[in-house]
Amino acid sequence: MHDEQADAPAAGLRAWRRRIRSTRFGALTWRIGVGVVGAVVLVCGVIAIPYPGPGWLIVFAGLGILATEFDWAQRLLRFARARYDRFAAWLSRQRGIVKVLFGLGTCAIVLATLWLLGALRLVAGWFGVHWAWLAGPLLG
Repeated sequence: MHDEQADAPAAGLRAWRRRIRSTRFGALTWRIGVGVVGAVVLVCGVIAIPYPGPGWLIVFAGLGILATEFDWAQRLLRFARARYDRFAAWLSRQRGIVKVLFGLGTCAIVLATLWLLGALRLVAGWFGVHWAWLAGPLLG
């Protein structure tokens, strides 16, 4: 049996979006809003890539948001997903040493950015360690 109430919120959101986009000003405002939100999510994802967590998922979410309004973002999303899947498949076929080196490289990138931002000095200060070299050049 079809549940009409389950479809009601989605239909309401679609109608609201259609109403906003029905005028030229509304359509432009909508595209700008989607562009800004998508770009912010995309940049946050790119920043989060080397860190533990869902960096690539955030990148793909940002591209997905942008792809709802921009054809170039749809093409870039397809391209990026294909390359990501290809790289992940390649990495999974590699020997253990390659995987370990990849993990160490990722750790080096994380430590370097934490040092650049002065986060290592902050954390070391919690433990009473006040070495001058821990202060990063950007925000240290």
